[in-house]
Amino acid sequence: MWVESQRLAGVLVLNSPSSANLPLVSVTVVCYNHSRYLQRCVNSLRAQDYTNIEIIFIDNASTDGSQSMLASMPNVRLIANKKNIGFSAAQNLGIESAAGEWILCLNPDTRLEPSFISELVRAGMLDHRVGIVCPKIRRMREDGTTADPPLLDSTGVYFTPLLRHHDRGSQQPDIGQFDTPQYVFGYTGAAVLFRRTMIADVSIEGEFMDVDFFFFREDADVSWRAQLMGWRCVYTPFAVGYHVRTVFENNRASVSALINMHSTKNRFIMRIKNITPRVYWKVLLPTTIRDLGIFAYVLCRERSSISGLLWIVKNWRKTWRKRRWVQARVKVSSSEIEFWFNRHPMAKPLEAEYLAKLCHVKRICQAS
Repeated sequence: MWVESQRLAGVLVLNSPSSANLPLVSVTVVCYNHSRYLQRCVNSLRAQDYTNIEIIFIDNASTDGSQSMLASMPNVRLIANKKNIGFSAAQNLGIESAAGEWILCLNPDTRLEPSFISELVRAGMLDHRVGIVCPKIRRMREDGTTADPPLLDSTGVYFTPLLRHHDRGSQQPDIGQFDTPQYVFGYTGAAVLFRRTMIADVSIEGEFMDVDFFFFREDADVSWRAQLMGWRCVYTPFAVGYHVRTVFENNRASVSALINMHSTKNRFIMRIKNITPRVYWKVLLPTTIRDLGIFAYVLCRERSSISGLLWIVKNWRKTWRKRRWVQARVKVSSSEIEFWFNRHPMAKPLEAEYLAKLCHVKRICQAS
């Protein structure tokens, strides 16, 4: 348990049960018919060694008893929506109602190790330029068990020249290959910590996650926008969580037509808003070839996604207005953004001082 906040040689060390000196972390969890996961998720939050948290669940009109289950849980605040407003809008609602200096956005199908939140907060507080902190997430089965060794779910997100975003290390055995803290492009939506001031800075006319996405790819969109506006995303392997993944890459036939439609639509919305000329020139040929393949596939095989393409045409002006807002606030050089779009997963090392502080804190806590 934590006892007080102190600084050792410039290193923030949190080691006490009193929450008086700890910044408030608001945990916002969006659920939709996730009753089978809720108790496990809440139990892992209550087992955290970080004491100053508030727990907010936003339920999107579940029909499986989720709302009544959450309403009966002590110290859990429930926002019960009368209809499914989508993941992005629901998270925005939770964040707006939260009081924390830090916001932990979490999926209900996750389980966290006891030091999860404290490790994320440490990594974020050591550098004011960090707006996003992402953990090491391992794959978990429905029953809560894991493989031996555990399989990785995500250690951050990267982009390819096809403008596809992938989770680093996905489905690889966790044998220590991602045990060094690094800067990464972005996060996966299962679990991520946001700095409140970053949320305010990158919100477009007050909107943080783009509600036009409804769900899917909103994490990559926020990551891209934050990178453009100069915020850093740091990955810390010291924060470990577990996630039940139900949607996999290259397996469109196994998911609903609604998910595939939003996936197709959001791919293009994200690009229109965020891509800069230098990046577009770099990826022009491979991306154009892939786009032609997508159009052919939708027209011939997945006609349920045609409505997603039509949505883009009908809402072009609204999306282009968002693009103007984003592009007018770009603070980093074209070469900095171009770096992230590569055939291989890209990451940047932390500055020596930052890395030393982060690892030093970990050693102190292990020793105590």
